[in-house]
Amino acid sequence: MLVQLTKEELLKEISKKAWYQTNNIIWMILFIYPLFSIVDFIFASSVWLQFFIVRIITDLIILALYSLFQRKNYNFRYLLHISLFIISITSALLCNIVDIQQLNVYYLLYGAIFLFFNLMVFWEPFNSVLQALIAMLLLAVFFELFSQYTLDLVISNGGQFFFVIALISCFVPGARYKIIQRDVRSQLLINKSNEQLKGQNRDIAEKNNIIDAQYEQLRKLDNQKNNFINIAGHDLKNLTGSIIMSNNMLKDEEYRLSADQVELIGYISESADKMQYLLNKLMDVKEIESPEMRFKLEVFNINAEVQHVFKGLTETAQMKNIHLIDNIQKSPINVNLDRVFAGQVFQNLLSNAIKFSQTNNNIRVVTSLQRQKFVFEIIDEGIPIGEEELSAMFNKLTALSEASEHAENRLGLGLSIAKLMTQEMGGELSYRSDDHGNYFKVEFYVIN
Repeated sequence: MLVQLTKEELLKEISKKAWYQTNNIIWMILFIYPLFSIVDFIFASSVWLQFFIVRIITDLIILALYSLFQRKNYNFRYLLHISLFIISITSALLCNIVDIQQLNVYYLLYGAIFLFFNLMVFWEPFNSVLQALIAMLLLAVFFELFSQYTLDLVISNGGQFFFVIALISCFVPGARYKIIQRDVRSQLLINKSNEQLKGQNRDIAEKNNIIDAQYEQLRKLDNQKNNFINIAGHDLKNLTGSIIMSNNMLKDEEYRLSADQVELIGYISESADKMQYLLNKLMDVKEIESPEMRFKLEVFNINAEVQHVFKGLTETAQMKNIHLIDNIQKSPINVNLDRVFAGQVFQNLLSNAIKFSQTNNNIRVVTSLQRQKFVFEIIDEGIPIGEEELSAMFNKLTALSEASEHAENRLGLGLSIAKLMTQEMGGELSYRSDDHGNYFKVEFYVIN
């Protein structure tokens, strides 16, 4: 963000700087001006004591004015003008009452005061020009009142030095004022920038604290999710073990069963083995989310696997009066995938389509070969679930809100795992929900 500097802020800071310079000038005058009596003692020994008293009185007046201006917080320019005016009165008076032999010394002394003042002062240059004019006016007035010499004699005995020094020194405050004003502006901008950066750093620190708190909360939720899956997985493993044990007991009595019953036992055994395999792979949530998830790859006819899943869910669909339409290709299409995980992808998608479909609805299962890819499609022509809710189903552990008054609430873990397994095996899973119904599509590369 660009730092903005108002005129009031700049003037306030310039005033502070000007008062700092004013303090230096006033205290320098208070200490040095009485020391000029040494010059008086050397060059005007007959009147040096009177000059010393005048200088002390001048110092006391300036000190009183300085204290007043500080208490009242008056404009520093007025204090400087009054102080220099008082010094000019005493200096101009002394320049016009000393002997002609000492004029050079006192005019140079007066010029030195003027030069020192303009070198130190921090104000607009016209103030110095005004003081120079006042000094010349005072010299002219006191010359008419007290001087015993002609104007030419005064000018040739030091007057010219003062006029030159006073006029040249008036150019100094202009350059000095611009430089100090620029420095004040730069320093003020730097200070404001630093304050702004400190504020931004505080905001960043606060946001980082919020992020850390949210991260901690997400970490706890992730742990809860992992615990949930681990507990559910262990319970399912126990149930699967019971199914396998019961099914093995039935196999022992196979001679007493009919051919259809033996076929069903074989189907239960195959499904239980697949379930146990899946549970062993999915128990560790870290393994599910790892990019190095290990698969048992094999070459198989994927159309046959889809047909197997289709037949396994036909009876489930009939219980809900849903018509499964078989558009599965009969010609073999070979892939190199994990057969169990690929079958679970199809199982999850088709079982969820049946679960959320309406009674007396048609669901078409289509397989095809397109551009060296095996394509598995589920086309549900019923009421659309909705794009947002369908997306929610494919996110881990997110609840699906009701798609219709007959829809069921559940966790989207099965679909999210199906999507993850598809991607890990190099495939693509896409879906949509619009006015034409719900659509799911899985693609895997085939082998020649």
